[in-house]
Amino acid sequence: MLEMRPDCERCGVDLPADEAGAFICSFECTFCAECAEALDDRCPNCRGELMDRPARVDDALARHPASTVRRFNSPPARGRG
Repeated sequence: MLEMRPDCERCGVDLPADEAGAFICSFECTFCAECAEALDDRCPNCRGELMDRPARVDDALARHPASTVRRFNSPPARGRG
């Protein structure tokens, strides 16, 4: 069963499990449509093809909730000087 990660690993935008617009590779790395396009539909982690993630809706989502673990890591703040 898909983990249904809640955010884009590249930009951090929310990707609700019950909406279209998320793209995944075979390892479930997850990206928004804008980032998938910028990546030429290739996962930067495994180089696998990014495909549309199916939505999980209604009773299926209630019985099998999406993950709440966020994968986006913002870049570290740059120091001064």
